[in-house]
Amino acid sequence: MNSIIEAAAERRHAPAAPAAVTPVVKLMGPGETARWDAFVQACPEATFFHRAGWQSVIERAFGHKTWFMYAEANGEIEGVVCLAEVKSRLFGHSLSSLPFCVYGGVAANTDAAREALDKAAQELARTLNVGQLEYRNLQPRHADWPSKSLYVTFRKEILPDVEQNMLAIPKKQRAMVRKGIKAGLQSEIDTDVERFFKAYSTSVHRLGTPVFSKRYFSILMETFGKDCEIQTITKEGRIISSVLSFYFRDEVLPYYGGGMTEARDVAGNDFMYWELMRRACEKGYKVFDFGRSKVGTGAFDFKKNWGFVPQPLHYEYQLVRSTAVPDNNPLSPKFQLFIKIWQRMPLPLANALGPHIVKSLG
Repeated sequence: MNSIIEAAAERRHAPAAPAAVTPVVKLMGPGETARWDAFVQACPEATFFHRAGWQSVIERAFGHKTWFMYAEANGEIEGVVCLAEVKSRLFGHSLSSLPFCVYGGVAANTDAAREALDKAAQELARTLNVGQLEYRNLQPRHADWPSKSLYVTFRKEILPDVEQNMLAIPKKQRAMVRKGIKAGLQSEIDTDVERFFKAYSTSVHRLGTPVFSKRYFSILMETFGKDCEIQTITKEGRIISSVLSFYFRDEVLPYYGGGMTEARDVAGNDFMYWELMRRACEKGYKVFDFGRSKVGTGAFDFKKNWGFVPQPLHYEYQLVRSTAVPDNNPLSPKFQLFIKIWQRMPLPLANALGPHIVKSLG
């Protein structure tokens, strides 16, 4: 009995636990990028697309206004959200996390930080009077918001041995990789965007898709440095295909790519992605993020053929002025005439006009 009384007395006289500190939401300042990126690097929910550099990329390349907000408690960052406003007469007015990026939304270490940033983003959307606030989440966050099931992502472990990774590719796709090897294709790392842009712009023009500007890719390389790499595939000195990839923690993310007409004949794209995987394996990376694709497209089928399993992305929308989720899907019948016209347009003209259109798509 005495021990029980003594324990109760100790609890009465013990110092009270410190009260939880409510996170304060702040805008990232010019001198806070290193601090921001240190949080992103350590936060399990964060992705490459939460990095501070995206603010200057989006503002410099596209001219969109951004709000990069963080939640701070006890002097430490506990969560971040990257937001950009896109105004377009053709495609509407939105606040998104984050346009031109496949992942986004709030990344936080605590529920309090997540709630504070979510509330701040919703308040900003109402203040700006946008059509909708969009989160590009890897995991669902708002079951009561409208969402899109249009996109999936493809992620897979990179095995520790190069040959293991080759054998993990399904047989038919592995034969395509070996076809590229037998064709004598070579891979090279580029320090500028010239060869990449030629392969990329040729490829997207063939698909009837507006092109990003060459300047945008130069800004990506300038901003992210060694974490943004271009690998170009050649045959006897000719450009076959090229891919721009991001590196984040233990992941490699091939993000933009394209091939010349000859690429199909020599399995240039197959060889290109294999070379990227092989190099990543040798450098010790653990995850190959093949990125998002629209369900029902050739890109979707191509990635499945590599043995990757599609994982749904949860793009959620809080409707502010809009009454429905925007439909900017190029697979929609309303865009088919535009695609056919674009495919017939001379490549130099398409490259000149494309950046003025694509900056509004996000």
